[in-house]
Amino acid sequence: MTVAPRIAILPTGDARPASAADLATAIEAGGGRMASAEDAEGVVWASWRNPELLRTTLASLPGVRWVQFVTAGIDGLGPALDTCRVWTSAKGCYSRPIAEYVLAGLLAGMRSLPGYARARQWRAQPTRSLLGAAVTIVGGGGIASAVAEILGPFDCTVTVVRRTECPHPGAARTVRLAALPDVLRSTEVLVVAAALTPQTRGIVDAAALACLPAGAWLVNVGRGQQVVTDALVDALQQGRLGGAVLDVTDPEPLPPGHPLWDFDNVIITPHTSCPADISVPYLLARVRDNVDRFRRGEALAGVVDVEAGY
Repeated sequence: MTVAPRIAILPTGDARPASAADLATAIEAGGGRMASAEDAEGVVWASWRNPELLRTTLASLPGVRWVQFVTAGIDGLGPALDTCRVWTSAKGCYSRPIAEYVLAGLLAGMRSLPGYARARQWRAQPTRSLLGAAVTIVGGGGIASAVAEILGPFDCTVTVVRRTECPHPGAARTVRLAALPDVLRSTEVLVVAAALTPQTRGIVDAAALACLPAGAWLVNVGRGQQVVTDALVDALQQGRLGGAVLDVTDPEPLPPGHPLWDFDNVIITPHTSCPADISVPYLLARVRDNVDRFRRGEALAGVVDVEAGY
């Protein structure tokens, strides 16, 4: 395709995290041109959820052959996907900023910095080192690669748990999900960074937490539903975990008064491991690149596997 592809931004008036104006600029920078929905060949779907709106909108737009999502995870829209179009997400875009968050959370939590920051008297608090830690990452995507890379200077031994045993960059070993219980027995840091699928929902439950050695840390930058909240609260109350860093929770947002707020060794952030002021430039670069690829008839980045759900 050598002519400028016709791209629409939908739904109108609901563009985020990037504005519709910024998305339009990225589309034009990629060699595309803005079009009405009825005339569009491609769509940048700028809404987070509402699969029914996506389904009904595209049902009236048979000319749309490609849809670009603005989020990395598409669990909120997955039910509307079919095999009649090419779907792309922002997966891989935000990996490095999220890896930075994982490192920041671990260093702060394991060295008790939040507790020291709130302290009003001179006293020692429980600490441990990230240096040389055995780290297990659930998920074999871009976040896992970025986390393994950023942990490089800390001489951590990284194990990646994913659907296949295909070697993962930066990992000392890669195992299937079925091997997770065995791996957890020697895991000092567990990072959840997988897409939410039926196979990963509730994957960190009471049995999984019981496999972890005493003092292990949990980081969740995947989805809240991948960790069974009641089981996590129980493990924290019993003092079995060193602590947790949670950018996502179940429920989300975490309501005031929830027991998780009361633990000094738990860091909770409101799904901001890659906030808009950081993520937007990465998203716009993905949109620009994919519009250019679409124009040239090349393979698109971040293609969604509809059957796998991410």
